[in-house]
Amino acid sequence: MKKYFILIPCFIFSAVNAQESADPPSEKMNIIKTNVTAYAFRNINLSYERAFTEWFSLNMGFGAMPEGKVPFINSFLKDEDERRFQNLEIKSFNFTIEPRFYLGAGYGRGFYIAPYYRYSKITSNTFDFYYDYTFSGTTFQIPLKGNGTTNGNSGGVMVGVQFFLTSSRNLVLDLWIAGAHYGAGKGDFTMTSDVVLTPDMQAQLKREIENLDVPYVNYTVETNASGARVMIDGPWIGFRSGLSLGYRF
Repeated sequence: MKKYFILIPCFIFSAVNAQESADPPSEKMNIIKTNVTAYAFRNINLSYERAFTEWFSLNMGFGAMPEGKVPFINSFLKDEDERRFQNLEIKSFNFTIEPRFYLGAGYGRGFYIAPYYRYSKITSNTFDFYYDYTFSGTTFQIPLKGNGTTNGNSGGVMVGVQFFLTSSRNLVLDLWIAGAHYGAGKGDFTMTSDVVLTPDMQAQLKREIENLDVPYVNYTVETNASGARVMIDGPWIGFRSGLSLGYRF
């Protein structure tokens, strides 16, 4: 990840130097924006776009979601599985770099196609998880404490259109029509029990976690006398759509 942060400033500054003399004096080349629809999902975000030519610009965005309930958790976990996570909360961070190719009026206005790279990080709180262990016909509820972090690197393409809303061309509306990205994610979660788990208890815990059937997530489970370790290593899929408002200067 570090290499991306090293290369990005070099790319920006070299492009600025190359284009500075070519910037038309009547055009404002910088836009600061925020995606207002993302706030409905607790996503605080800010992006900066710099136009280098009439048809090309570079947009960089940051987003963060403060710790809270998992959005739409009931859409990808069954009710009985959701109840196993008593107080699960997450927080997230993402960084996106997005070259834009404008097809219309240019200098940050009109329809555009934008290939992009996104880095994402999701961290959980210390949550409570339980599973039912059955022995000799009697069921015992075994509690565990869990926490962990997942990171994802992905690339994708978005199509959108950007408008200047006032005669001074200062107020900007950026409509993300549709975008999607695909990549790889890695994560590590631990679940710790105050009860020493026997081999039979470990085997049942492993089956319970493997049977959670979380969509679009590949993971493996290891168990020991202290609890379980869940390792995520698989595809990272996401979609983008929204409406941003900004200021051009």
